Amino acid sequence: MTEFTFKADAKADTGTGASRRLRKAGKVPAIIYGKDQAPVTISLEHDKLLHATENKTFFTADLTIDVEGKSESVKIKALQRHPFKPKLLHADFVRI
Repeated sequence: MTEFTFKADAKADTGTGASRRLRKAGKVPAIIYGKDQAPVTISLEHDKLLHATENKTFFTADLTIDVEGKSESVKIKALQRHPFKPKLLHADFVRI
């Protein structure tokens, strides 16, 4: 089975403007939540995440996200895509 590991940056800014700036910089805004811990807003590299979604096991596999040195084990909960461009707009991850 394929291992999926991503490096992420913690994101301090929230809102539509901040998300637009991230997308223009080639990143995808995302959130990690669940397991009685506070939600963490992050940003991931767009191209790496897009290529991972081409693998059919991505949506059922346990993913590892390294958020500034702290490793989180997660599953994908929701993924928002652009209606006609091959672009990802937002991702939701839930801790396992």
